[in-house]
Amino acid sequence: MPHPPLKIGLALGSGSARGWSHIGVINVLEEAGIVPDIVCGTSIGSLVGAAYAAGQLHRLETWVRGLTWHKVVGLLDFTINGGLVVGDKLFAFIRDHFEDRDIDSLEQRFGAVATELVTGREVWLREGSMIDAVRASTALPGLFPPSQLDGRLLVDGALVNPVPVSLCRAMGADIVIAVDLNSDLMGRHRHTSRETQVVPAPNKLSSMWNKLPLGLGQLKSGPKSSTELPSIFDVLSISLNIMQVRITRSRLAGEPADALIRPRLASFALMDYHRAAEAIDAGERAARLALPELQSLISLETPGTLTG
Repeated sequence: MPHPPLKIGLALGSGSARGWSHIGVINVLEEAGIVPDIVCGTSIGSLVGAAYAAGQLHRLETWVRGLTWHKVVGLLDFTINGGLVVGDKLFAFIRDHFEDRDIDSLEQRFGAVATELVTGREVWLREGSMIDAVRASTALPGLFPPSQLDGRLLVDGALVNPVPVSLCRAMGADIVIAVDLNSDLMGRHRHTSRETQVVPAPNKLSSMWNKLPLGLGQLKSGPKSSTELPSIFDVLSISLNIMQVRITRSRLAGEPADALIRPRLASFALMDYHRAAEAIDAGERAARLALPELQSLISLETPGTLTG
């Protein structure tokens, strides 16, 4: 009696603007005939994963490739309650330009990771509105306010599970391909993007926002003097990077993926959403390097199956 085909899971990790790299990874997998049955995402990984599972990845890629820094700022509605950005303007745009779907109706099984703010528990979002799940999973503390969903306050899933291999396994994946966007962030000096610009911000946050570097969290080679300290935004972003790197290493050690793709994205900062083309290219390069291993793994685990 033939064995049922093994299910492939794709775990898309957190990483803010580095997340556009997931698009490049998926494009290469699709070209090679590696189509996951289960797609799970944390934070920006949930946004890309949801678009993919809904058959809207091409539309998302077209949009993000057209983003400029001015367009990014134009999607931000500033506040001081719960975060720097309300997020209503951004997600209203997403609802207007992308079809919201019930998660149960998606072409591939989909799940997103969020964190319950009050208890610190990991929350798996596997039903209901796709966009509501993404909004909860991407509610980065300090930047976006918590999302209220089903009576709970939810924030970014990267706080507890930056690369959701465990969710893929729980949803039935036999083989898990994971994408870690943060593997090369720590342990080296980095500079802000060459594309850094200063964009005036409105109203009461203008003085605060105008001190915020475009990169948001990319330290230069070092302070010019012993009294020069990083900005509050640098400290917040770099602290989040440290947390994600440490938690990712710990989670992957205990819950390893069968294959791990690690795009080189150290030059990307938290808010570099306008650098989509570079991020997508980095994802494609990393996926192509991993492709022989992936094809060998899938062929070995699934007798009679040939991919590529």
